[in-house]
Amino acid sequence: MSRPLGTFPNHPRPYQSYVYAYPHKTAYRPLEDRPSLRELWAAERKDMLSLYLHIPFCEVRCGFCNLFTRIGAPDELSTRYLDALDRQASAVREALGDTDPVRFAAAAFGGGTPTFLTADELDRLCDIAEKRTGADLRAVPLSVETSPATATADRLAVLAARGATRLSIGVQSFDDREARAAVRPQRRADVESALACIRDARIPVLNIDLIYGIHGQTPLSWRSSLDAALAWEPEELYLYPLYVRPLTGLGRRAQDGDNAWDAQRLRLYREGRDLLLDQGYEQVSMRMFRRAGAPSHAADDHACQTDGMIGLGCGARSYTSSLHYSFDYAVDMHQIRGIIDDYTETKDFSRAEVGRRVDEDEARRRHLLQSLLQAGGMEISGYRERFGHHPAEVFGAELDRFAAFGWLDEAASPDRLRLSADGLAYSDALGPELFSPDVRAAMAAYEPK
Repeated sequence: MSRPLGTFPNHPRPYQSYVYAYPHKTAYRPLEDRPSLRELWAAERKDMLSLYLHIPFCEVRCGFCNLFTRIGAPDELSTRYLDALDRQASAVREALGDTDPVRFAAAAFGGGTPTFLTADELDRLCDIAEKRTGADLRAVPLSVETSPATATADRLAVLAARGATRLSIGVQSFDDREARAAVRPQRRADVESALACIRDARIPVLNIDLIYGIHGQTPLSWRSSLDAALAWEPEELYLYPLYVRPLTGLGRRAQDGDNAWDAQRLRLYREGRDLLLDQGYEQVSMRMFRRAGAPSHAADDHACQTDGMIGLGCGARSYTSSLHYSFDYAVDMHQIRGIIDDYTETKDFSRAEVGRRVDEDEARRRHLLQSLLQAGGMEISGYRERFGHHPAEVFGAELDRFAAFGWLDEAASPDRLRLSADGLAYSDALGPELFSPDVRAAMAAYEPK
């Protein structure tokens, strides 16, 4: 049964941090030793890698966005960026070596907005992924992010021909007034036109992103957006709570400390969840819902908890078992432009510049986080096999606290640690409770720029 906000003493607030990766990038720091990529990957398994290419350009910067992206690409910046991406991909493939088999099990183009690139530039992006890294885009799941303004027929035709299996479009709201409130200028007619183009391209999985908690949004307008999205029968829907973060277009609004806003978002989340479940969607995580019978986009043999990731582009992260690394991170547009300019001028991509070491404690936390925040939960025997103990031996206090809040599914099998419906609803509170003290301190010390 769902409990109202604040039922429990010391109940955490529901919207603290979206934990999509751990450790968070604000815990990364410049690496004084600048380790070589060849050394970092020498002892790693390379037969089930994930490949991510980051395009840091958008036609507009949404008011809620704190992603690493800039508006536009003047003076042939996109060409210079792809040139640098080509150099980086070649350097990374050389660092992976030839002694062990290198295989990519999944690929994604994100941003920013990858479809900000022209059709010819998207073709070149696919060439970089295939010819430089060796990834076979037609043989693995390939997800690409797009926007209503850039989901054009010529771009989508390239992606379909090159093997894209999933298109994710950030609609956020079908209500023009709400879109303006989120500083996302768009017209519903253009959104519908873009969705028609995606369906015409016959890419197997369509995902639509929607946001709840927008200023002025009501249960009625939220339901209207949900119904408009469902009319396209998307294979996936993501429901995101609105966050107001520093240095973003909405960052001046002092809403993050508002209990009434928390309660509104939680109510809208539950209404959206219940509607999608009633419409035959299954809940995969707090945010993700998949239509029953729709093809799964996930790679069968890639596990995000354990397998490595190669990130290409100045906003991408790479993961080895002992180090997560990337480039510098910023939200401020001036800072982002400088980082992108530095990236395009880089000739030597053979070393890791910015990152965070991952010791066994952090690996345990990451495994638990990335498993528990999925609706299916975590197989305890798999965790025990990897780390040699039951998770309660290390995380007993946290798990007891989760149980006291009603966040754990007491009906789960003895070998399964799984969240209840309330636990999933509070994922953005539960996740941060598992951060290590060191990561918390590093995130707190980070100065937004």
